[in-house]
Amino acid sequence: MTKIMPMTNETAAMADDPRWARVVARDRTADGQFWYSVASTGVYCRPSCPSRTANPKNVTFHDTLAAAKATGFRPCKRCHPDGVSLAAQNAALVTKACRLIEQSEAALSLAELAEAVDLSPGYFHRIFKTATGVTPKDYMQANQAERVRERLVSGQSVTATIYDAGFNSSSRFYEKATDILGMTPSKYRAGGTDEDIRFAVGQSSLGAILVASSDKGVAAILMGDDPGALVNDLQDRFPRAGLTGGDADYEQLVARVVGMIEAPQIGLDLPLDVRGTAFQQRVWQALTNIPPGNTASYAEIARAIGAPKAVRAVAGACAANHIAVAIPCHRVVRHDGALSGYAWGVARKRALIQREAAATKASGIGDAGLPVS
Repeated sequence: MTKIMPMTNETAAMADDPRWARVVARDRTADGQFWYSVASTGVYCRPSCPSRTANPKNVTFHDTLAAAKATGFRPCKRCHPDGVSLAAQNAALVTKACRLIEQSEAALSLAELAEAVDLSPGYFHRIFKTATGVTPKDYMQANQAERVRERLVSGQSVTATIYDAGFNSSSRFYEKATDILGMTPSKYRAGGTDEDIRFAVGQSSLGAILVASSDKGVAAILMGDDPGALVNDLQDRFPRAGLTGGDADYEQLVARVVGMIEAPQIGLDLPLDVRGTAFQQRVWQALTNIPPGNTASYAEIARAIGAPKAVRAVAGACAANHIAVAIPCHRVVRHDGALSGYAWGVARKRALIQREAAATKASGIGDAGLPVS
């Protein structure tokens, strides 16, 4: 039978201290903000110490490392509170690996990268994904894609670009070329003018709505007050494409998008032409898993994609989204539930959240939480 320890005044006070929760959670983001000492073991630690959680009645918090040392206790041998934290060490190694990827002319294997930073492949893979939000392979592919775009724009031949970007063969490159560029390499090199983007503008209760599509699907949904400004925005987002006004049939697509904005429960079952980095696409996919009537914080999205440290990067990916509503970045809020920035205006973000919540309530469907994975 488990023995239940009585709640002492000291224990109750410690439970109310927000620093204790961070110690119990071994929160690495708290490292450097405070330290704690344990009277029963005579050591002092950093908040992320992996040792067994101490009895709170034996714990004292210290605002500085000097204060922790002044106790006369010894530094913990597991978390090394006097030196650089493990998280900081790992971040430095990941940064080194990123520079190696960017500077290498050839693709590097996971084993080669891990050896370069003196780590096992499995451990290196885990810390890389935690720090960047993507795997080493995804990072290398994104770096290759950027090299391809830069070299083709500069006028370099397609053949030279293939090998300069680190592809071992032309066949492997052409397998991925459309996903990387959104079009064939020759079209991209010529400025992309052969890619046709159709668009049309409609009106909704939230203002003007511009919908644009490529041959692959809806490539942009933009909102604003001025239709002309939306067209200029579209030109800025797709500078190499030829823009063509949609016909009457295409305007029916715009009507469907407007209908989704007015009645969120309808949804938008249309193919999307999603263009972004590997990390951005992971974030955007997670956003589509937030049900209408629900919201999630940037930190929750970061945890959902397996990158809990990448909160700022998640916010950046939300800001880079150019398919409004269908990729519902409006459902992402601050950790305290307050509304943060929105590319198409905070007022529109508030209106979308409110009408989705109302529609969900009217349908009798309760809060489904955040079913992202």
